Amino acid sequence: MLSKLLSRQGVRDLFLGLALLCATLSLMLYPQDSMSAAREGLMLCYNVIIPSLFPFFVLSALVVDLGLAGYIGRALEGFMRPLFNVPGACASAFVLGFVGGYPVGARTALSLYQKGMCTKTEAERLLSFCNNSGPAFILGVVGAGVFASSRVGVLLYLAHAAASICVGLFFRFYRRGKKGREARVSPKFEAERFTTAFTGAVKNSFLSTLNICAFVVFFTVVIRLLFLSGALPALARLLGVLLSPLGFTQEWAERLLTGAIELSSGVWTLSGAGGMAGRMSMAAFMLGWAGLSVHCQVLSFLGGSGLSVRTYIAGKFLHGGLAALFTALLVRLFPLKEPVAAYLAEQVEGIAGIDFSTALTISTAAAWVMWLLFFGAAAAAVRKTSRKRKHAVV
Repeated sequence: MLSKLLSRQGVRDLFLGLALLCATLSLMLYPQDSMSAAREGLMLCYNVIIPSLFPFFVLSALVVDLGLAGYIGRALEGFMRPLFNVPGACASAFVLGFVGGYPVGARTALSLYQKGMCTKTEAERLLSFCNNSGPAFILGVVGAGVFASSRVGVLLYLAHAAASICVGLFFRFYRRGKKGREARVSPKFEAERFTTAFTGAVKNSFLSTLNICAFVVFFTVVIRLLFLSGALPALARLLGVLLSPLGFTQEWAERLLTGAIELSSGVWTLSGAGGMAGRMSMAAFMLGWAGLSVHCQVLSFLGGSGLSVRTYIAGKFLHGGLAALFTALLVRLFPLKEPVAAYLAEQVEGIAGIDFSTALTISTAAAWVMWLLFFGAAAAAVRKTSRKRKHAVV
């Protein structure tokens, strides 16, 4: 009955108008709280979002525009095609998605599709598993910051990575009958000159970063207003009743709803009371799902591309569920009292509290390291190709 009502354009417009009216009234009733939430969102962008994403956006654009993804693809075709049923060039999105964090992987996948390095079906497969959280956020912010234990961060990152790979293995069967035979958007792709590619990468990456910051600030304000207006606690009470057979209370339901909307706010709610295993499993789900804020960031890139978002949304939901399951298993296998990657834990203990300049330096250095690795892989692929040509001529 409800689905039939929502299918009508007039009913949808009515609900949308009421939602906008409520939002306007909330801003008028809670102006100081709204401004405070906006400032918190801006500080998050300044200290975390900009230094962690901007260098990797530039790197991902250069890898694609300079043609390095094509060379890497030839070397890694035998790895990516059997496992994930995508061409080797998609390895750049896979790697950058793990290192750079959301939404670097999704943006790289879109660039590969637009440059004609993968088909529409292959790009949609790639979107299901390449958009992941970066290690700095999981190890530092979630592990050391939220749980005050970098060992927790290590376990969460292992579960996060394993779940992402499993999602990729599952979606390799997506539209398998097509066998990647669709025509590519730009089959005659030519690498750009470095000066052109570099200036375009910096300009477009800056605009993309500002776009992401806008969503972060917006959803930070939305969550604050939902709490103040009582809407989110009311939904949490309803969700707590529905999920009470699973042991959910209103507090846990509020945490889940907050994380489903905005990841950073959601994981910080887990620093309170509750069993360690339960809080870790919920954190794993939030990290896999990523939140509506991240989804809107990805959709802003995909708008007008023609790519379906169904595999992306389904992949993120499956990622969250598998990550929560793997985390519960890892907690049983490796009790937190035991040393789990103790050396790594010591190295990431202070990541959550780093300032802007330090974060920017670390992120830029990591981007340059990845650039050199990609360049080396591309050079090796070129040498291998030239040797084959020489042998063929002889």
